[in-house]
Amino acid sequence: MRPIEILLSLANLLAFVSLVIPLPPALRGMRYAAFISLVIAILQIVVEGPRWQMVPAYLLALVFCLIALFGIVTPNTLHINRVFAGIGVGLGVLGILVSIVLPIVLPVFHFPKPTGPYAIGTTTYHWVDTDRPELFTTDPNDQRELMAQVWYPAKDEPSAPRAPYIPDAESITPALARLTHLPVFLFTHFKYVTTNAVADPPVAEDQAQYPVLIFLSGLDGFRQVNTFQVEELVSQGYIVVGLDQPGAVALVHFPDGREVSGLFKDQIQPVIQQSVEPLAIAPTLFGKALPDGIIPYFSADVPFTLDQLAAINEADPNHILTGRLDLGHAGIFGISLGGINAAEACLKEPRLKACLIMDVFMSADVVKHGLQQPAMWITRDADSMRLERARSGGWTEKDIEQHQTTMRAVYESLSGDGYYLQIPNMFHLNLTDFPYWSPITSQLGLTGPIDSQRTFNIINAYTVAFFDKHLKNQPSPLLDGASKNYPEVHFETRRP
Repeated sequence: MRPIEILLSLANLLAFVSLVIPLPPALRGMRYAAFISLVIAILQIVVEGPRWQMVPAYLLALVFCLIALFGIVTPNTLHINRVFAGIGVGLGVLGILVSIVLPIVLPVFHFPKPTGPYAIGTTTYHWVDTDRPELFTTDPNDQRELMAQVWYPAKDEPSAPRAPYIPDAESITPALARLTHLPVFLFTHFKYVTTNAVADPPVAEDQAQYPVLIFLSGLDGFRQVNTFQVEELVSQGYIVVGLDQPGAVALVHFPDGREVSGLFKDQIQPVIQQSVEPLAIAPTLFGKALPDGIIPYFSADVPFTLDQLAAINEADPNHILTGRLDLGHAGIFGISLGGINAAEACLKEPRLKACLIMDVFMSADVVKHGLQQPAMWITRDADSMRLERARSGGWTEKDIEQHQTTMRAVYESLSGDGYYLQIPNMFHLNLTDFPYWSPITSQLGLTGPIDSQRTFNIINAYTVAFFDKHLKNQPSPLLDGASKNYPEVHFETRRP
């Protein structure tokens, strides 16, 4: 809960107590707590912004104020049957509980402060690839377009306002609701969520340049969906570029107001699987046959992104990053579909020097040809996938076998350094910000039994250690073998 939301809940509780418990003359001034509740409710709406989870608290403040006002204007005239009085008290208790629980279960959440020494800046770009058509719109003349958000080590500006979690939340969240078959009101408060980043501050001067990482989200995700991981990397001295890829994410919102919505899973899954287990008769997307599936198309966004970053390094149109990108030390990481795309990009793009893949099967091309770069997989064991299926559905035995066998096949064929992590009792969504969205995701079976913050700490520790070693040449004992700090992690490593 936000600060004024907490204050309103406390004021409502005090007002309720002052109205239902007979007070001695010395404490009768407490009846005015009801008026204070209403003032705080108005203040909360004006300062923090209203949200539907707070409606019970707003109504309670109004009702308590009216009851108190009636008691002051017409003292000693109200006589209520004990039964009705008991019902009223019971409803009041229920209302208080609901008014407190709702904003806790669906909070305006906060990201913990990252552990690194750098403050975080962020800026956005709109790029058009004039050499490739857009497959996810109906106009055959459309060209491929991307929205990119860059997070970078910044000069600290502690008094500057924090950047929003999802700048286009009012467009993105309805798309998330549509694709997940959830009510849109579950996401409306996301517009109030902020991060540890600041919009467009100067780059930190500690180093002339910083190594660059590209982040790719999962199917129906969005570029900020791993903010917990991105912010930690930036705080440790990396520039991270998150992409909204049309067709891969829930929705891409362009500066001129145009939007490209994601497809439902049953529409996109055949062309994803074609890249994993090719069929003789290729599936189609909007009438176009894709014999190689969709993964090569998505992964082609990565070389284009590197080209755009090179241009920014020469002359940044946002006047922030010129000359500050160390593109000679570039890597990539991705979750789910983004992990497949990241591995495919590493197969074809030698400018990528390190590849981190999170919890996803590998494409047929990557299984066949392997990866030349150092690579790390962060995933879970087959039994954890089965536990997730039992609690929330999904993950057929074929899915589980495909995940486990293809990831391990590529790991075991690596020509460079390799790392394979399994985190037991972790579910797929534990690898994203999702556990921050509600404290009851584990109870609902949507995230695993493992403590969510513990999972984030593990993921961040190994992510930073991996990229530090292979992009900054800073060895970490965490990559040498099993760790006493993370005994639950099943860790494997191989050297060429």
